[in-house]
Amino acid sequence: MTDTMGVDDAREDLRRVVRQFLERRSTEADVRRLMADPAGYDREVWAVMADQLGLQGMAVPEAHGGAGFGYEELCVVFEEMGRALLPSPFFATIALAANVLLESGDEVACKRYLPAIAGGELIATLALGEEEGGWDETAVRMRAEPDGAGWTLTGRKRFVPTAHVADLLLVVAHTSDGLSLFAVEPQAPGCTVDVELTLDLTRPLSLVTFESTPAVLVGRSGQAWEGVRRALRFAAVALAAEQVGGAQRVLEMTVEYAKVRHQFGRPIGTFQAVKHKLADVLVALESARSAARDAARAVAEGDPEVELAASVAKAVCSDTFTRAAGAAIQLHGGIGFTWEHPAQLFYKRAKSGEFLLGTPAHHRDLVGRAIGV
Repeated sequence: MTDTMGVDDAREDLRRVVRQFLERRSTEADVRRLMADPAGYDREVWAVMADQLGLQGMAVPEAHGGAGFGYEELCVVFEEMGRALLPSPFFATIALAANVLLESGDEVACKRYLPAIAGGELIATLALGEEEGGWDETAVRMRAEPDGAGWTLTGRKRFVPTAHVADLLLVVAHTSDGLSLFAVEPQAPGCTVDVELTLDLTRPLSLVTFESTPAVLVGRSGQAWEGVRRALRFAAVALAAEQVGGAQRVLEMTVEYAKVRHQFGRPIGTFQAVKHKLADVLVALESARSAARDAARAVAEGDPEVELAASVAKAVCSDTFTRAAGAAIQLHGGIGFTWEHPAQLFYKRAKSGEFLLGTPAHHRDLVGRAIGV
């Protein structure tokens, strides 16, 4: 009991530190400013996160230059970032790219890239889906061709998170052996990155085009998918934690408004219809929080059913965030529908998060398959 309480206290200390930092450096004004910035993130904030808070290296193993904390601690960070709607390449770099590298089984690639990721010197992302989107193996059509001692890639990848500022692209493509993973530098010949017009400007997605672009094989040819699939599930857990943070903040915002907005001479929070809607969101949020934390535990402990827990968390937390954000817009009335109010920022993040890493319906289907339904 004492050890558990000590761990919980340490996580709450971490939460307080990260929240205080983001309350100063990711205000609504900062979020709106960065939505209009071509880079889409604050380089100074990124540097402070790495150099002073050590966030990029938290869950990277010590052997690769990180701090070696567990996934539960990392998910505390993601929850706070979701609460602040932080525009940042943190999710793409840590939840996607770092996990893919760790699951690739390629020690050479890990030694080459992970220390720079942990130090905040390298921004990376995963390029998986193509024209039809999707986040499973059926989404990949691109082929890699051998070229002397290396490989080349030709084709397009769609909806690649924060690729426009990445120093490293991890690209999934077919070889004659099967699905394989490749490392590509965006500055390499034949590689172009164009930011796509999307709903959520706090998380830019890009179209990446390859024309005989040189690439380096990561891991073994034809053996990539199992590791990529597991990394995607781990990333889904991080996204679920982020969605819990967003849902929590938007609920708090709505409760605060319901206490001060008066109609018919009394606060709207005293009306039964309003109270019931807020209570329903709270119940859904607590269920989502439990699912996200259980999934983070499963990752940290290497639970054999981690992929099941991840899909449960992604489905539940995506639905809950959208529900909470929609309720916020409705209960704020006219002001909630305006561009000036932050409710629309949370709603856009919630809707885009539904599709990122697979829709709730996709993950419910995965849950059904896993339990034999």
